[in-house]
Amino acid sequence: MFKNQIILLIHRYTNSILNYHKTFLSLILFITIFVSSAYAQQIKVLDKSFSIPLAGVIISDKSKTITTITNSEGVADIRSLLNESVIYIQLLGYTPIKVSIIDLSKSDFVVYLESNSINLAAVAITANRLQIAQRTSEKLSLITAEDIQLIQPQTSADMIGSNGDVFVQKSQQGGGSPMIRGFATNRLIIAVDGVRMNTAIFRSGNIQNIISIDPNSIEKAEVLFGPSSVLYGSDAIGGVMHFYTINSNFSITKKPIFSASVSSRYSSANMEINGNLQFSIGLKKWKFNTAISKVDFDDLRMGSKGREEYLRPIFAERAGNMDVVRESSNALLQNPSGYEQFNLMHKVTFAPSTVLEFNYGVYHANTGKTDRYDRLIRLNSNGIPRSAEWFYGPQIWTMNQFSVLHKPLTSNLYTSATFRLAHQFFEESRNDRNFNSNILRNRLEQVNAFSVNADFFKSFQQTNRLFYGLEAIYNDVYSKGTDINISTNNKMAGPARYPLSNWQSYAIFAAFQTDITSKITLQSGLRYNLYKLNAQFDNTFFPLPFSSAKLNNAALTANIGLVYNPADTWAVNSNISTGFRAPNVDDIGKIFDSTPGSVIIPNPALKAEYAYNIDIGITKLVKSTIRFEVNAFYTYLDDAFVRRDFTLNGMDSINYSGVLSKVQALQNAANAQVFGFQLEVDAKLNENLNFTTNLSYQKGVEVLDNGSSSPLRHAAPLFGQSAIQFKSNKITMMLSARYSSSVSFNQLAMEEIDKPEIYAKDKNGNPFSPTWYTLNFKSVLDINSLIKINIGLENIFDTRYRSYSSGLVAPGRNLQIAVKLSF
Repeated sequence: MFKNQIILLIHRYTNSILNYHKTFLSLILFITIFVSSAYAQQIKVLDKSFSIPLAGVIISDKSKTITTITNSEGVADIRSLLNESVIYIQLLGYTPIKVSIIDLSKSDFVVYLESNSINLAAVAITANRLQIAQRTSEKLSLITAEDIQLIQPQTSADMIGSNGDVFVQKSQQGGGSPMIRGFATNRLIIAVDGVRMNTAIFRSGNIQNIISIDPNSIEKAEVLFGPSSVLYGSDAIGGVMHFYTINSNFSITKKPIFSASVSSRYSSANMEINGNLQFSIGLKKWKFNTAISKVDFDDLRMGSKGREEYLRPIFAERAGNMDVVRESSNALLQNPSGYEQFNLMHKVTFAPSTVLEFNYGVYHANTGKTDRYDRLIRLNSNGIPRSAEWFYGPQIWTMNQFSVLHKPLTSNLYTSATFRLAHQFFEESRNDRNFNSNILRNRLEQVNAFSVNADFFKSFQQTNRLFYGLEAIYNDVYSKGTDINISTNNKMAGPARYPLSNWQSYAIFAAFQTDITSKITLQSGLRYNLYKLNAQFDNTFFPLPFSSAKLNNAALTANIGLVYNPADTWAVNSNISTGFRAPNVDDIGKIFDSTPGSVIIPNPALKAEYAYNIDIGITKLVKSTIRFEVNAFYTYLDDAFVRRDFTLNGMDSINYSGVLSKVQALQNAANAQVFGFQLEVDAKLNENLNFTTNLSYQKGVEVLDNGSSSPLRHAAPLFGQSAIQFKSNKITMMLSARYSSSVSFNQLAMEEIDKPEIYAKDKNGNPFSPTWYTLNFKSVLDINSLIKINIGLENIFDTRYRSYSSGLVAPGRNLQIAVKLSF
């Protein structure tokens, strides 16, 4: 009872931004009694192409008698230079600049340096959770604010798949499930501003939680490839997607720094209307950032040229007290697939001194009703839709986090430390009704996710860097089932998707990086993780042979990597890492019909699965204008969770929702192997013209307990993107080709063969995924310092195609027009 009262109070707290601010301000006022109010002006230097911090930048006066150097975060103290009219900024490999203090103030003391050639450092410097990796042995991909402005992604799923490094699956328009190196969903981590979004109900099937992140409020996004459990814990098997939201700077005078922007976008393929408002205020010790977005999508139109199997000739509609089948007036329109979404983000930062910073942020996302398009196109043997309705209710995500950053002038324990507390509230529901049935099944889930992190960074002897920390996570899961008679509006209890449960994780970890020589960097890490799960089953609807399930286990993961620079034009990296995924509530507790005639039941004997991975990468510069990078990998997944036939009370089939269904459960019944490579080519053709290619190949095989093998479901086919980009002071234009190879019937995983409605048919009538490619044009024009205009034309040839494993057919020819006003 006490725990439920606490959760209710927290939920109410989450819904009141005014109370957030009052609480936060009271806390800050209390703390400032004990804190020095000294203040230092700082400058931040970023790479212009990647928007990433540049370390070692020399900032000086004209005679170079006064100098300062940026740290690993690209920040330097310039108090000693504020009396200079002009300061000089330079770094090897970048074009030096000089800038006035007045202009610096106008730009919020953020400076961008432009690379004067393609170099190794331009792609190796990153700001992942370590924030120490000048040279890193892992494969990394970065999407910058400049990329986002040019691409104009409709969702964060579109954004993460925009450069050809990540494959994205879509079951509905309000969705997007990334696939990385053969893994997806709960074998990948999604993080926002240092907080993991993954919860105890992230499932193995395709998920859409990434769309809750507003692409309009993202400053940059990083993708870390391969197991990363040392830093991120459970689920970090295929990789990590980390999103960083917009930020601003403090003012050095009594005059506040104020900036604001308003933007709007129209897209023809789904009649998108997108509006975004952002503003920030910078004071000497305070700064505020706010972003608000509202977007409406109509039904999505597919391309006019392509496979007839993808058309939408009929759809179900309610007429009076019965369902009828209607012929579509436009078979290219995916009816129903439209949805709407609202996003709000507000962050407050207070820096009472040069060594202390407090940050508070609230993030909120709310979608409207979202129809599950892939379920609505399933037909029965008579050619009638199986479902009259199948939709997700509002998907709600609210996160509030409070962090403290401490950078002591002297300390033997750490150079910097971050303490972070976060609470996230998730709500989602599934609603489905069979054709000509009056019963609408509603399954509601809510999760309260709490996390505490303490991250420490220590730099010593100039060549050694240590990152260590503690983490605690607690997820409380509530689930409710309701059956609604749509004719009488009577409601009665139905089976819940999940048991009432909680999931816990406690960890200690450390990562070390050292420059053995000027050419060799070694990095290693170790994590010890305890995880617990407690679930209480309601056996009213299903007579399970148990009423509770408990897990209490531990996992040990490690990594070791090496970066070798034999010359300025070569870099070789290798990395060996392990990862794990602890069983969560979705694995242990859910009861649902995965495919027609099959029902999944709980298996409390499930244990963690482990991944073992090796990466080898080579980067080569040719005449400082062409960069080749290739990364090869191999991952072995042991004790993999797979769906297999099971029994319940000795029976292999039960009656589920009126259908005799085969009993199945997740089991540690297989192992899997994934191998492949990623290729990048970046060529600077001249001062204004650049050519890039990103290509990814992976092959996954699941080895079953009987010794047979099956293709791995989330191993995407060969895919990539090639682009040529023109860039000048006022205009940027990009012509790109996106492409994917086919997946034949023999290459489809068993789960995919059971979904023929989302695939084309080969000459034998079997499902398969055909090859596809599109040609796309994007441009952004800087009219002046106030106005930016984007014009884009996606899928120029109006190709009708479906990405592998997707239920939704991709957009046809799509004209995008966006306008942004900045003040």
